[in-house]
Amino acid sequence: MSERQIDEEKRATLRRFAALGAASPLAGLGASGTAAADTETTSDARDAIVGYVASTPGAHFSKIRDDLELGTGETQHHLRKLVDDNVLVSRRDGDYKRFFSAGRFSAFEQVALGYLRRRTPRGMLVELLRNPGSSGADLAAHLDVSRATVSGYARELDEAGLLSRDGAYTVQNPETLLLVVVRFADSFGPDAVELAAEADSLVRYDP
Repeated sequence: MSERQIDEEKRATLRRFAALGAASPLAGLGASGTAAADTETTSDARDAIVGYVASTPGAHFSKIRDDLELGTGETQHHLRKLVDDNVLVSRRDGDYKRFFSAGRFSAFEQVALGYLRRRTPRGMLVELLRNPGSSGADLAAHLDVSRATVSGYARELDEAGLLSRDGAYTVQNPETLLLVVVRFADSFGPDAVELAAEADSLVRYDP
């Protein structure tokens, strides 16, 4: 494949993600205004990052870089500029730095999105939304992981304010968490998509 073909495929990828973000109801501020003096390629890259983060909130640096097919230095430059311009905000999550559209999410939602981007914690939260009160053994069997793995993540989720371990495991603020899962189900994976399809039956009207 020639360099020209590679460049055209990269540009098509950037524009596709920019368009995806523009179509999102939670798309944040555009990046074009911050890039008025930049080249077209730079503007495409910055717009694509804004669109990608709008549709995949909580994505970390490496995920953004790889999915948009950008270089490490290029991604660092644009993310720094977007954070400085208050278009995006970042939050440290262990070894990761996760990115969100500015002004769109509460601290609880940002933490929740970070854990929903991780396979086992997401599986635990999704299963507990579907079947409240599931035990550690139930979750381990459903996710095909060890009890120790479930216990370790349950402790983390408890400390993060997403889960209560008093008696049976219980999701904290389940309505908020369910709404986050439903809004961005396609970006999480099949388990979240399945839950989103069941969301109406999980919401109870209790005047």
